[in-house]
Order: sequence, then C-alpha cells, then structure tokens
Amino acid sequence: MPEETFVIAGAGLAGAKAAETLREEGFTGRLLLIGDEIERPYERPPLSKGFLLDKEPREKAHVHEADWYDKHDVELRVGASVAAVDRDAHEVRLSTREPIRYTRLLLATGASPRRLDVPGSKLQGIHYLRTMADSAALKQAIAHGGRRVVVAGAGWIGLETAAAARAHGNDVTMIEPEPAPLHTAMGPELGGMFGDLHREHGVDLRLDQGVAGFWGAGQVSAVVTSGGAEVPADVVIVGIGVRPNTGLAEEAGLEVSDGVLVDQSLRTSDPDIFAAGDVANAYNPLLGRRVRVEHWANALNGGPAAARAMLGQDVVYDQIPYFFSDQYDLGMEMSGVASPGEYDEVVYRGDPGAREFVAFWLSGGRVVAGMNVNVWDVTGDVQALIRSGTRVDTGRLADPGVPLASLA
Repeated sequence: MPEETFVIAGAGLAGAKAAETLREEGFTGRLLLIGDEIERPYERPPLSKGFLLDKEPREKAHVHEADWYDKHDVELRVGASVAAVDRDAHEVRLSTREPIRYTRLLLATGASPRRLDVPGSKLQGIHYLRTMADSAALKQAIAHGGRRVVVAGAGWIGLETAAAARAHGNDVTMIEPEPAPLHTAMGPELGGMFGDLHREHGVDLRLDQGVAGFWGAGQVSAVVTSGGAEVPADVVIVGIGVRPNTGLAEEAGLEVSDGVLVDQSLRTSDPDIFAAGDVANAYNPLLGRRVRVEHWANALNGGPAAARAMLGQDVVYDQIPYFFSDQYDLGMEMSGVASPGEYDEVVYRGDPGAREFVAFWLSGGRVVAGMNVNVWDVTGDVQALIRSGTRVDTGRLADPGVPLASLA
C-alpha cells in the first residue's frame, strides 16, 4: 500500500498548527507544508502589535522553533506555493512546477489586503500590512517619529497601526467612511468609544469620508479625501479589510462564495480537500449559518480541527469567533458576532467611562457577543453565555455582583 501524503497549501498559523496536530495525532505519512513567503510560519497579531511597536523580537512571532519541522519530519517548503490542483489525479503542482500526489489536501491560503484603486495608489510610501516583511517595512517608516502618518480605515488594523504610529511619536490622521470606527464589527456604541480613545491620544479622526486619491512625485505627499480635503502625508497605511485567497480553489472547481465553502468538519465540496483559517467560509452549527472569520483564534483552532477531520475523526468545528486587541492603555477581548443587524441591545457591566467594563450585545434577550475592556479572566464565562443561548435578565447581567457563570 503506497504511503499516504498530506499536503498543506499555506504555511501560516492555520497550516502550521494543522501540521503539528497531524503528527500529534499519529499521522506517519509524508507531510508537506508549502508557503510562498521565505519566512517560516508565524502568527500575525505581532505584526500590528508587539513587533510593530518594537517591543517584541521577530522570532517571538514564529509558530515553531526553526528545527521543529525537521524533527517532526515535516517538509516545509518556503518561497513556493501550490499553483494548481488536479482533483481527478489527486495531484498538486507547485509554483516550481513540481508535481506532488496527495491523499488529503488542506487549503490554508489565507487572505490578501484589499487595495485602494484610486489615483496615485502606486506612489511610494503607501503601506499595506499582511506579512512580516510588510510590518518590518512599516516599522522602519514610522519608528523614528516625526512623520505625518495617514491611516485609511478605522478597523482593527487601522486602529492598531495608528496607536503604534502615535507611540513612535508621529502625527496621525485617520480617515474612515463609516460613522464610527469598527462600525461594521461592533456597531456605533462601542465603535464610538474607540474613536474617543484615539482622539484622546492625539489622532485626527475624520469620519464619514473615504480616500479619493493620493498626491506626490514618486513619493506620497498628501491624501485626498472624498470630501476634497488634502491631508499632508509622509507615510500612508491602508487597512480596509482583506479578501480570501480563493483563486486556487476556484480553478480547481471547488464551491466558493466569500471564501471556500466548507461544512462543519471543514471539508470542501471535494471529500479529500479541506480548508481552514481566513480562506474558509464554514458552516457553524452553533450560529446556525456560515461564517468566515479572519481572526487569529480561528487559525489557531481551525488548523487542528481540519487536521483531525483529515484523519477521519468526527469533527464539529463550532468555535465562537474570538479577537483581542491592545491600543495605548486599553486591552480588550471580544467573543461572538456583534455587527449591526445582529443585535438589538447593548448592556454594560462595570464602568464604561473608566474603560473598565464588559459589554454584551443581545438579540431577543440572548447574548450574542461580549467584549471585556481592561477586565480579565471572563472570556470563558462570556463564551458560555453565548453558547447557552439562554435569555438573560439584563439587570443581573449588568450587576458586577452577580457571577457571570450563574447566568449561563
């Protein structure tokens, strides 16, 4: 019987954790982990947090020590990618033209930053943040301070990079077309709090306007807003979201819609191909619908879940979306989905004015999301409330004297 070969396309956190889990679960066949960056697998949160702030070394972001892959007989191919999938032949072709037959294939191809297609968008000094190389280049641009930095987009990446730019001593202007930062992620109530936080730290926050173009002679020197204002800029950071890297799946004829469609076991429309991480649009039985999650925890948990499913184990991937952020003196963790339309009420426990509280988003009396701000060790209880689907008494929910565990 020929040796089984598992191929993982994408050497980010999801792919690396899948490889680790396959070996831990006893897979002894050939295992290839293929990534187009020259860097060995790393986690992405430090790129906009500790590494960008120059508080953490590059090495801390890596998923494994450099010799882990050889020790665990994982063929790590960096600087290469899976260029094509022949499902009938059970074969992938690498960008190096090398063909490899597979028994099971995991797509962990991640996502790419959305680009601004406006006049001047090719000028030097315009940064996107996705890779370690992106973060290193951005850090070099802002680390000495005294620069005029314009951030396009007030989502998580925009807010975190703005905070880093201010920490390095730069002037920062943030441009956002929505009425509040994070409007699509958590609505106006808490988005407004993040806006206030950044204003207090000297950020010029311009809402309800987008970027219409850039000026400059080779190097960017100004950003033109949709309202016609010209904002001087030495450095521009664009953080307007990402697109899942579905090209490989589409060309292979897999079902794709805002990501690679997978079931609750992270299996695609082909029974021998799985997908995990940013690229996977997975059916979540807890939420009762599909959801594509772009956060670190999804890669951390999704890679191992896909690995177990590849081994034939009974897997139900029903993780509650989770995210964390650090900006200035504010640290937070968020669980669940709180986009506008997903909730009808926000309840606070603690002191929002002092930015020490837990916020709960409710729909029909049930907690659908929760965020703890400068309050710790409550994520498990918040997630238990979401998972229970229990109707809660909002008075008790808001009362810090009532244990959260008693409400689930």
